[in-house]
Amino acid sequence: MYPPIEPFEKGRLEVQASPTYIHSLYYEISGNKSGVPVVFLHGGPGGGVDPKDRQFFNPDKCKIVLFDQRGAGKSIPNASTEFNTTWDLVADIERLREKLGIDKWHVFGGSWGSTLALAYAQTHPTRVRSLVLRGIFTLRKSELKFFYQDGASHLFPEEWDRYLAPVDASKRHDMVTAYHALLNSPEEKTRLLAAKAWSRWEMATSKLYVSEDMLRRAEEDNFALAFARIENHYFVNEGFVRDGQLLEEQSIDKIRQIPTIVVQGRYDVVCPATTAWALKTVWEAKPSKSFKLNMVPDAGHSSREAGTEKLLVEATDEVVAKY
Repeated sequence: MYPPIEPFEKGRLEVQASPTYIHSLYYEISGNKSGVPVVFLHGGPGGGVDPKDRQFFNPDKCKIVLFDQRGAGKSIPNASTEFNTTWDLVADIERLREKLGIDKWHVFGGSWGSTLALAYAQTHPTRVRSLVLRGIFTLRKSELKFFYQDGASHLFPEEWDRYLAPVDASKRHDMVTAYHALLNSPEEKTRLLAAKAWSRWEMATSKLYVSEDMLRRAEEDNFALAFARIENHYFVNEGFVRDGQLLEEQSIDKIRQIPTIVVQGRYDVVCPATTAWALKTVWEAKPSKSFKLNMVPDAGHSSREAGTEKLLVEATDEVVAKY
């Protein structure tokens, strides 16, 4: 990772979502003011950006744009699910590009950020120079079922029991829907308890070796509420896409010419490697030299694991060096 840096510009993108509802999105720019533009798309949805996210990019060569998506991080209203869909976020990325006067940029996204990167690139392919993706997630029902219903639970039974605890036994056949009710309860205590349990499940399963720092973050009220409520809102609505849409041949045809590097943890249980492989398979079903998949043999889901960090930095260096 590159050394820590501070932004040289911070601002807000005001989005008039309705006549009476405004999302105010926090964004920041760091690195080289005249550098190659790169935009970082954070995970979740609802995760927000972190100062360390700037360190994936060479600050001497890159103009690094980070922003908090609707309801996440420093964007307000916090934890809002109103006017908050995949396609709203795609439109926000394009609004931010236009606001900053950027013609084309490199797009970096991991986990949910990879979903959003694919959706954005498929909508605005002429604005994307390259894609660097991690932990591929495409919102298919099978992916959501594996993590939230029956799959990862076989590997983390003690954490699964914690995740089950807030939900009545009669409703555990559909955990995403059951949590939706809890996270939207009129009782603050119920909402917060559910938010922390939902967030802990992902934090506890994201690394090959469980991170105490990530578990502590799941206990932070503001983070847990935004992360859990927004994430659950997306998943109970199946991501606002048809099942498999981002992997359809006609969708990949729109971006097949874009240089793309994927970094995937072999033991990622949040976004298992099968989805990265599915992306590679459909991408390479037609002649293409633009796609590269790097499997990290000793990593889980998090971008904060040594092998994953190393390959992500190398990927950003590689794509930026061409411009």
